[in-house]
Amino acid sequence: MYDELRRAWDEFTGPGGPFEIVEVSVRGTKLRTYANSPGSLRDVWLGSRAHADSDYLVYEYERWSYERAHRETASIAAWLAERGVGPGDRVAIAMRNYPEWMLVYWAAVSMGATAVGMNAWWTGPEMAYAIEDSRPKVIVCDAERLERLESQRDGLPPVVTVAARVPEAERGAAVPFSELVEHGGEMPEASIDPDSDACVFYTSGTTGRPKGAQLTHRGCTANLMSILFWNLVTARARDLGGETPEPGSGGPARLCTLVTTPLFHVTANNCVAHGATAAGGSLVLMYRWDPGQALRLIERERITMVTGVPTMARELLAHPEFDSFDTSSLKVLGGGGAAFQPDLVDKIERRPGDTRPNTGYGLTETCGIISTTAADYHVDKPESVGPVLPCFEAQCVDEAGQPVAPGERGELWVRGAQVIAGYLNRPEATAEAITDGWLHTGDVARIDADGFLYIVDRIKDMVLRGGENVYCSEVESAVFDHPDVAECAVFGVPDERLGEEVGCVVVARPGAGLTAEALREHCAPRLAAHKTPRYFWLRGEALPRNANGKFLKRQLRDQLDPSEAL
Repeated sequence: MYDELRRAWDEFTGPGGPFEIVEVSVRGTKLRTYANSPGSLRDVWLGSRAHADSDYLVYEYERWSYERAHRETASIAAWLAERGVGPGDRVAIAMRNYPEWMLVYWAAVSMGATAVGMNAWWTGPEMAYAIEDSRPKVIVCDAERLERLESQRDGLPPVVTVAARVPEAERGAAVPFSELVEHGGEMPEASIDPDSDACVFYTSGTTGRPKGAQLTHRGCTANLMSILFWNLVTARARDLGGETPEPGSGGPARLCTLVTTPLFHVTANNCVAHGATAAGGSLVLMYRWDPGQALRLIERERITMVTGVPTMARELLAHPEFDSFDTSSLKVLGGGGAAFQPDLVDKIERRPGDTRPNTGYGLTETCGIISTTAADYHVDKPESVGPVLPCFEAQCVDEAGQPVAPGERGELWVRGAQVIAGYLNRPEATAEAITDGWLHTGDVARIDADGFLYIVDRIKDMVLRGGENVYCSEVESAVFDHPDVAECAVFGVPDERLGEEVGCVVVARPGAGLTAEALREHCAPRLAAHKTPRYFWLRGEALPRNANGKFLKRQLRDQLDPSEAL
């Protein structure tokens, strides 16, 4: 399997191959990229016009065909141009996953402006900070975000405000979104530098002020090519190995993706929406994640792919009504943004039907994925996040920044076209994160003999217990293997003697009589004694998460008292 993958890989990326790798000079550094990448996201969007009659956006019972989406996007862009927005200017989007989000996004990037994705969970002061930082000419808000913005008006730089899905009585001086889509006109002409900013996405900001990552057109289109590459290279590897097509394939089904995570992050926007748009697929949007509603949508819309954070896949499979719904259309169930535990790979693989597991690893700072894996590769190496994709150089380094021996653990550094230009208005933070084009991911990793990447842990999340590194994801994988565990998060607890001890908060499945003693007995044969949590907390409610679905470990650590642990 891996020999065939390497043969297909070399065939695709070599001279004249569909994914030929070349080097280009970007910001003074030679970087790897795909020779055949689209020139800009404008090209990606305009190319999708070929799917005019197909459904593009679905929200509840509202539908946008590609033809309607292109007509409205051109109208929005023409309105923005009339308001003085041009290449290099910024347009902020502050709303939940409504169809208007995607329409404004494609309008902005296609005319050469920069889309600024604002976190929908932000408070008024946090929104004000991002507006001060990014200085958009226009901001498009839904009702909740408009209310928060209005509370911060005094002292803000001037910005034209557009209200989407806001009743007239609540709009105030904001321009109704209907004015933009009814304006009419053609998409403005634009010549876009591939190294200009396509969008600014703010890092999650669990510590300190969030930083605005500058994602370029070159980086975003390279990420799109990386996604396409993996799908095609694995199909070619199966051909080379004489394998039959994936079960139930019978010809590719039209891609229909359930969007489960916020569009102001690269997971939903770059890895889901870009890919579906380029393929002429449908994006089914949810107001908020709810596993029961997700099952209803899978059945109603014949969803073929669900990808979010791993917890969402767990909740879907564990839903008491899962077997009551027709999920036969679902071919891919996976996620990223957090460790995808081996037991979850097995749970997906063992479900009746053709659904296969999938995961990936990436960062906002890489415009999307660094690696990905799926199906047989994911099952065979369930702890891996797949091979590093061809437009990246990758190395694991020690604390001095020197490469470690092959297969050894070290901080993962990557270099390539998908690395961001930097952090908006943060030259010092940019210089700290990127050295000679190498992005310091902050993740401890290793790469095996087949080139597959394993993320061991976040450096800052690692527990240092008596001089021994304890990797939180390893402990979480062991705890998750207990059949009565629904959610868990592992983190360091301060300890006078050892520096830190291992703490773990667990949410049990409904009706389970789980105890801390049962968890320790479960962990004993799976973890070394120093890795087994000293502190267990059993919690009756879901763990707190950020907007992208990741557990807020810092918040948990601050809330939980070691003296109350079990």
